Amino acid sequence: MQTDIRPYALAREEGSAIWFLGALTFVKATGESTGGAFGLIEQLIPAGFASPYHVHHSEDEAFYVLEGRLIFVCDGQKVNAGPGSYVFGPREIPHGFRIEGTSPARILILNGPSGFEQFVVEAGEPARELTLPPPTPLDMKRLIEVAAKYKIDILGPLPE
Repeated sequence: MQTDIRPYALAREEGSAIWFLGALTFVKATGESTGGAFGLIEQLIPAGFASPYHVHHSEDEAFYVLEGRLIFVCDGQKVNAGPGSYVFGPREIPHGFRIEGTSPARILILNGPSGFEQFVVEAGEPARELTLPPPTPLDMKRLIEVAAKYKIDILGPLPE
């Protein structure tokens, strides 16, 4: 059992700020801070964003919607989710999501065990300010390469 883990608290928009796939992302908990148990990130995601359809091979992923409306696609099944909704995506099950409507969404993403949060850090870039990043083209080749390092397969665009 790891004994150097210390309690701590972070408020909204605290934590390492990363621009990741067009979202403002705050890394709340890492494997280092949780003894490998989980990673936790908070994301502010622009309206209209759709994640790639993908599969995690090493961790389960749980989503909690704080603000906005999302459509989750898990193994081909669609789930509408608004504030207060919880969606679970087990490892080895293809999934992704799309932000619905004209407002950004704010979500928490919990991955267990930890690891996904390091993918976000490596695939993203430090946020230059605490706002949504400027629109930039997605470097899909780099995303696929970094994802593979973290045992995540990018399957393509989110199915309609």
